[in-house]
Amino acid sequence: MAMVHTGGPDGVRLHVQRLGPKQGGPEQGRPGHAGPGRGGAAPTAVLLHGLLTDSLAAYYFTVGPGLAAAGVDVVMYDQRGHGRSERPAGGYRLEMFVGDLERLLDRLGIHGPVHLVGNCFGGTVAFSYAVRHPERVAGLSLIESEPATGAWAAKLDRLLGYAAAQLSEHESDALAWIDAHHGGHTARLARSAARLVRTTSIARDIPSSAVLDEGRIRSVRGPVLALYGADSDMAAQAPWLESLLPGTRTVIVPGHEHSVLVEVPALVLEHVLEHVLEHDPDGDRDGDRDGARDGDRDGDREPGGRAGGRPRVAAFAGVETAP
Repeated sequence: MAMVHTGGPDGVRLHVQRLGPKQGGPEQGRPGHAGPGRGGAAPTAVLLHGLLTDSLAAYYFTVGPGLAAAGVDVVMYDQRGHGRSERPAGGYRLEMFVGDLERLLDRLGIHGPVHLVGNCFGGTVAFSYAVRHPERVAGLSLIESEPATGAWAAKLDRLLGYAAAQLSEHESDALAWIDAHHGGHTARLARSAARLVRTTSIARDIPSSAVLDEGRIRSVRGPVLALYGADSDMAAQAPWLESLLPGTRTVIVPGHEHSVLVEVPALVLEHVLEHVLEHDPDGDRDGDRDGARDGDRDGDREPGGRAGGRPRVAAFAGVETAP
């Protein structure tokens, strides 16, 4: 574990974990580290988690070690207010999260293009970062996520307003229901989320964030992978996003809703890893790409996505789901 202060008047201390290429073990935020790749410097992937109940653990116990084992330099961190990172009373507009990412990469000495992998709100942060810094983004992998639009802000206003009411005004009843229906671990996460909502301005700040119009969304130049659960309402946005960014590769996962990252981590890993290796700006990884494509001939094609069943890539997913 490493704590890294982002600096500046709005800076916070962020809990960072770094997994070195082919190690699958924590590098603990070593500044400037870039492990060796087969054809040059290892590609760097920064993994961004979602809101309230989420943290870097969602990646540590799913796709993070698998990416590192495949030769990717993996950076994970708890976003402000979450996990072990600092929890200021205010400062939770989307722009602050994007600023944290900017300054964290600078503090870690990572200046070249990175791959951003974002789950839910983490993907929204990644997308806004890509609009602001297209030259620093090698590619986007968005898991059950969407850009920050006016519709997104309205939806977050409703969802966070409901969460604030349930987890603040009716916290005991809400936690008891969660414990009974989803187990003690989820209830503990919800208890932490309740503290975040109760003691900070996050529920008010997020909906008031700066949003993107379609012109700015079209300005994204890096390749985009968009992965959705077929039974999630997020999947309905796929045609819209593809119309704005025609190069988007969409993967729809049948039989799943919003929690595809923790429910089918091997599938998420194989698609994200292929996307990262295919769009590695720093090295010739034809061997990696060829291996990642081997399964295309053997797997079933998923609706809206690429073929599945890539045994070589899926083999890196020997990790547990989040406990």
